[in-house]
Amino acid sequence: MGWLLGCVTVVEPTALKAFQRLKVAVLMGGYSAERDISLASACQVVLALRRLGHQVRAVDTARGWLTKEQEEVLFQVGVSRTYPPEQQARCGVPAWLSLPGDFTPDLWFLALHGGAGEDGRMQGLLEMTGIPYTGSGVLGSSVAMDKDVSKRLLRLAGVPTADWCMAPVSERGVEKALGWPVVVKPSKQGSTVGLSVVRAPEQLAAAIALAYGYDDEVMVERFISGRELTGPVLGDAALTVGEIVLQRGEIFDYEAKYQPGGALEVFPADLPVAVTAEVQRLALLAHQTLKLKGYSRADFRLDAQGRLWCLEVNTLPGLTAMSLVPQAAAAQGMSFDVLVDQLCEQALSKASTTLAAMSNPV
Repeated sequence: MGWLLGCVTVVEPTALKAFQRLKVAVLMGGYSAERDISLASACQVVLALRRLGHQVRAVDTARGWLTKEQEEVLFQVGVSRTYPPEQQARCGVPAWLSLPGDFTPDLWFLALHGGAGEDGRMQGLLEMTGIPYTGSGVLGSSVAMDKDVSKRLLRLAGVPTADWCMAPVSERGVEKALGWPVVVKPSKQGSTVGLSVVRAPEQLAAAIALAYGYDDEVMVERFISGRELTGPVLGDAALTVGEIVLQRGEIFDYEAKYQPGGALEVFPADLPVAVTAEVQRLALLAHQTLKLKGYSRADFRLDAQGRLWCLEVNTLPGLTAMSLVPQAAAAQGMSFDVLVDQLCEQALSKASTTLAAMSNPV
């Protein structure tokens, strides 16, 4: 076994084009509240990478390198309310950075969602290995995960987003600043984990307490009624805009996203050409403003007055069979395998560009 911290290994971006068989480690699971979504994404990614001819190993960042048997057991779970395994210690170097003797990855593929996998901590650790990884870097990941910080930056860039305030707040203060209803949510979580719609002052305290169960900061945001739209970005281009038509409830919550019958997802969205173009423009602007790489997904509401409001930007959108980015790619003729291939290629290209910049004399 060998320890990775401190080594520098960069795979040339032409590797996939020339079809060099890669060793890819798919990072998944972990300890976040979105663990089950991560496992479902990882299952699809692992299968796609193997179809593409690459050598693949799965790594549960909560448990370590998986055997084929352990992998099969985890992948049978699907998306359901599962909870992370207990962690004996969260300090020190993760055990999975001690590599199997027969496998040194050329690429880390992040199929993680939420928590340390998406907020910049994992990205910082992977930077230290010198091995390329998919998705955004440390800065973009941490900024986008923090909803308070990201909303401030988006507004400065001209991306409209609903008014908000941060807890602690009083019922009177919320009523004066935002009115009712409001959305209460953890500031640094995804997949609407811990989110509540509050319609009356007496509901506020309980909603804030729920959100604090998932994060140390809680956001209270004006509720925007309207059509739910999504604008995925791949590389430096906006993909097909989609619409989420809720079959129950009024928000695209955890159950609506991941359980059958929760929502109807339409790609492309039935929108005027100008509105579609504006969603794509704003999604790409958000991606660039937050310094994101690889891919992202910006979610919007289109209100009754025809105004678009950015709800949030996701740096590691789901890659499950029901996920929105793969559906957007498929709507313009891109298969799931090609999407995964492109994410790998972008990661290798990003690493090569970074290395070249570091090598240039001042």
